[in-house]
Amino acid sequence: MTESGVRPPLALTMGEPAGIGGEIALKAWLTARGAARADGAVPPFVLLDDPARLESLAARLGLPVPVKAVGSMAEGAALFGAALPVLPQPLAAPVTPGRPDPANGAAVIASIDRAVALVRRGEASAVVTNPIQKSALYAAGFRHPGHTEYLAHLAGLSEEPVMMLAAQDLRVVPVTIHVSVRDAVPLVTREAILHAGRVTAAALARDFGIARPRLAVAALNPHAGEGGAMGREEIDVIAPAVADLRAEGIEAVGPKPADTLFHAAARRGYDAALCMYHDQALIPLKTIDFDTGVNITLGLPFVRTSPDHGTALDIAGTGRAGASSLIAALTTAEAMAARRRA
Repeated sequence: MTESGVRPPLALTMGEPAGIGGEIALKAWLTARGAARADGAVPPFVLLDDPARLESLAARLGLPVPVKAVGSMAEGAALFGAALPVLPQPLAAPVTPGRPDPANGAAVIASIDRAVALVRRGEASAVVTNPIQKSALYAAGFRHPGHTEYLAHLAGLSEEPVMMLAAQDLRVVPVTIHVSVRDAVPLVTREAILHAGRVTAAALARDFGIARPRLAVAALNPHAGEGGAMGREEIDVIAPAVADLRAEGIEAVGPKPADTLFHAAARRGYDAALCMYHDQALIPLKTIDFDTGVNITLGLPFVRTSPDHGTALDIAGTGRAGASSLIAALTTAEAMAARRRA
C-alpha cells in the first residue's frame, strides 16, 4: 500500500509497437471502464508507452479511449477511472502496424526497465508485459533469449528463471525454455528438475495460496521410456529428481507419461505439471484455454505476468485482437501482488 492507503497500480509495458500490445491495452481499459469494473474484474494499470501513438491507434480503430499522459504511477492510479493513464516512453520512429522497426527497440527495452524499477521502488504493485518481437530487438542489440531471461537479469538472479503458464484449471512449468528440442534433451538434468520443482512449489504457496502444492512431473520419452526401451532419462534423471523433491517435503509424483497427464481427471490430481521442454508444456495449455492463458515468471523478487501469446503482426492494426489474455494477466498479477502484500 502507498502512504495514502491506496494500492499501487500495475505497470504495463508497451511491448512491440507494431504488434497488438497497444490495441489490447486500449481494449483492456475499455473493459475496466465498463460494467465489469464494478466487480473489480480489471485492476488499475498504467501503460508505459507513447501517448501520441496510442491516441492515433485508438482513433484508427474507433475505440473511445481518452489517453492521458501522467507524471507518476500515483497520478495514473487516480486518473484510471476517467482515462487510460500513460507514462510517456517516446518512440524513435513512426509505427507501421505489422512491420517492426529496430529503431524502436531501445524504447521497448526502456519500457521494461522502467516497469521493473517502478515495482522495485514500490510505485507499482507488479509488472505486466505486452508481447515483444525478439527478432526486432536482436537487431537493436538485445542479447537475451526472451522476456523471462531478461527479467531474471534485471532482478539479479543467480539461477535460471522459471516460467509458468497458467489457465483456469491447468498450470505448467517447462524445465527447459527457449531452446530447440535437440538442445533441450541434455539440459533435462536432475538439478534442473529440482530447481524448477523447488521454485514452483514455493511460488504456489506464496503467490497462489496453496498450502501444500502437488506437482506432477512429466516423462521425457513416450510411455515414460517403457522401462528403458525408449530412453533411460526417466530412470537415470527424472525419477531420482522426483525422489529428491519428495525427500525435501514437496509432494511430487512422476515421471508420468505426457500423453495421459493433461486430460480433465488427471489435471485434478495436481496443482502444477513440470514438463521437460517448451512445447510439452504449452501445447496442452493453449489447446485447453488458448484465450486466457497467462505467462508468469516465478522466483523473481517482484510479480511479473504477461499474455500467453505473441505480437500477432498479421492482425496488428486491424481491430481484431482480443484482450482476454491481457486481462487475465492483469487480474492474475493483482491477485499475486495482493497475496504478497498480505
